[in-house]
Amino acid sequence: MGKMSSPKEWDVKMSDINLTAAVRQNLLSLQGTASMMAKTQNKLSTGNKVNSALDNPSNFFTASSLNSRASDLGNLMDSMKSGIKTIEAADNGLTSITKTLESMQSTLRQARQDKSFETASYTMAADSSSLTSTSKISFSGGAFGTGAGSVNLLTGSAQSKVATGAAADQLTAIKGELTETKASLTGTTTAFTDYTTLNSKSLDVTFGGKTLKVDFSGLPTTGGTVDDVVDALNDAFAASTDFNGKITASADGGKVKLEAATATDDTITVADNGTAGAAAFLFGTPAQVTSGTVKGSDGKASAFSVNGVEVKLSGADLVNAGATNVAGATMENVVKAINVQLGNAGSKFKAVVGTGTDADKLKIQADSTSAGALKITGEGAKTLFGATSATDGVSGTDDTTVNLVKTVDDLVNEINNNSTLSTKIKASNDGGKLRIQNLSTQDLNIDGISSSGLIDDVSQGQAKIGGNTVRSDLANQFNELRDQLDKLADDASFNGINLLRGDKLTITFNETDTSSIAILAKDGKSVDSTNLGVPTTVEAKDLDSDTTIDGILSKVKTALNSVRSQSSAFGSNLSVVENRQNFTTSMMNTLQTGAGNLTLADMNEEAANMVALQTRQSLATSSLSMANSADQNVLQLLR
Repeated sequence: MGKMSSPKEWDVKMSDINLTAAVRQNLLSLQGTASMMAKTQNKLSTGNKVNSALDNPSNFFTASSLNSRASDLGNLMDSMKSGIKTIEAADNGLTSITKTLESMQSTLRQARQDKSFETASYTMAADSSSLTSTSKISFSGGAFGTGAGSVNLLTGSAQSKVATGAAADQLTAIKGELTETKASLTGTTTAFTDYTTLNSKSLDVTFGGKTLKVDFSGLPTTGGTVDDVVDALNDAFAASTDFNGKITASADGGKVKLEAATATDDTITVADNGTAGAAAFLFGTPAQVTSGTVKGSDGKASAFSVNGVEVKLSGADLVNAGATNVAGATMENVVKAINVQLGNAGSKFKAVVGTGTDADKLKIQADSTSAGALKITGEGAKTLFGATSATDGVSGTDDTTVNLVKTVDDLVNEINNNSTLSTKIKASNDGGKLRIQNLSTQDLNIDGISSSGLIDDVSQGQAKIGGNTVRSDLANQFNELRDQLDKLADDASFNGINLLRGDKLTITFNETDTSSIAILAKDGKSVDSTNLGVPTTVEAKDLDSDTTIDGILSKVKTALNSVRSQSSAFGSNLSVVENRQNFTTSMMNTLQTGAGNLTLADMNEEAANMVALQTRQSLATSSLSMANSADQNVLQLLR
C-alpha cells in the first residue's frame, strides 16, 4: 500500500471526486447520523443535555447560577455543623455542671441533717460557798470564733428566802448556853479528917454506858488531903481502858470534882458500891447523889430546825468548826458549824454572816433557786431568831439582793433561751449534770470547769469539747465539687470556642451574610462558680449553723436555676441552627434539582436516541454500500 494522505489532502481529493447523487445522499445522511450520535454520546457520558453555553445559553447560565448558590450554601453547612458541635460541647458542660451543683446541694443537705455534735457533762460543785456574784462559765472558740460567751452561776432572785437571827452582841448568850458542855460533878465533902471511914470504902462511877469501881483502901489513915482522893480517882481512871482520857478528877475548893474531858451529851453518875458508902461520903447522901448528877449541855436551847433539818450548836460543833474553845467562838464558827450540818443533810439553805444593815448577824438563806420557802422552828428559833414559840418558829422573807446558785435546769434554760448562746451551744440536764453540746465544727473551749469536769469558776483552759468532724469533712467535699465545676467549664470547648468561658459563636445562614445568629452565654459572662454566685470557699465553720447552710443552699439553688436557664437558651439556639441546617439542606436540593432540570439529560430518551441513531447509521451504511455496488456494476460492463 502506498502512503496514506493526510485528512486535509483527503478532503481536497474528495471534493474533486464526482459522486453519484445516490452515493452523495447516502454519504450525507451517514455524516448527519454520525454527528447526532456524537452529541447523544456526549449527553450520555456527561448526563447533561446542556454542557456549554452553545447548547442552551439561557439554561446553561441559569443552572450555573443555581449551582453556585447551592455550592455557597454547602460551604455554610460546614460552619453550621461545627457550630452545632460547639453548642453540644457547651451543653455537655452544662449537663455536668448541673449534676455537680446537684451533688453540692446533696452535700449541704447532708450537713444540715447531721446532728452528731460532740457533748460533755459537768458537775456542779457541792460547796458553793466560794462562788460570788461574778462567778461564771465562759465559752470561746467553736462557733464563738474570736468572740466569747458566758453564763453566770449565781443569780439574784425574788424567791431568795432569808431569815435574820442573832447579832454579834447576842453571840455571848449563845456561847453562855454552850459553856457547860462538859459533864461534871462536884462533891460535898470539904474536910478529909476521918480517912479511916473513906479508907475502907469504894464507889462506882458510870459514864458513857460504862461503870468503873474505885477503891480507896490505899489512902493514908491520917494526915491525908483532897489531893490524895483526886490522885486515887485519876489513877483508877488511867488504869481503865473505858475511862482513860475521858474523865478527870480535880480539887475544887477542897471538894472533889469529876469532869468529862470533852463536850458530850452523856452524864457522870456516882453511886455507892454496895454498902461501902464512898459516894455518900464524897458527894453527899444518896438522895443528894441523884440530884447532884450533872448532864453535859446538848445545845437544845440553841438548836433549831431548817425546813426539818435539825441543827445543834454544842461546844463540840463549834470546836470542830474552828473555835479554839467555846468561850472564844466567833460568828464565823457558828456559821461554819451550821453549814456542816445543813450540807450533810442535803439542805438547800445555808448560814451566812450578815452585811450592811444586818452586819454581824446570823442569817439563814436559800442556797439554790429550787430551795422553796424557808421555815425555822425549835428552841433556837426563839433564842436566835426571835420566834414567839418553838413550834410556830419564823418564816423566811424574799431578798432580791441575795445571789443564789443556779440549778442545772436554771443554767439549761438560760443557755437555751439566750439567742447569743443557743445558736452556738446547746445545754441539757444529764442526770443532774450540765451537758453542753458544741454546735460547731471547731473545738469549744470552756473556762470555769476543772479537768475533772467540776464547775468551779476557777480553772482556765481545762475543759474542751471537740468539733463536728462530719460537717467538717462535708465542707471539704463541697469545695472539691466547686473546683470541679470550674474545670468542667474550662473543658467544654470545641474547635477553640468555649461558650462557657464567654466566647462568642457566630453562624451565617445564607450566602449574602444577611442572615446569621450570635450565640454566647448570658450577658457574655463565663459560667463558673464566681458568676454563678457559688461561694468561692466554704470553711468548716461555715457549716456550724443550719441558718448559714440554708443561705449557701439558696445560693447553690440560684446557681442551679441559672445553669438550667442557660442550658435552655443553648437548647433553643441549637434548635434554631438545626432547623436552619435542615432548611439549607432542602434549599440546596431545590437549587440543584432546578439546575438539573435545566441541564440534565433524560438518559432513557438519549439511550433510545442512541439506539435509533445506531440503526439509522447501519441503514445508511447499507444504502451507501448498495449505491457503490451500482457504480461497480457499471464498471463491470466497461471491462
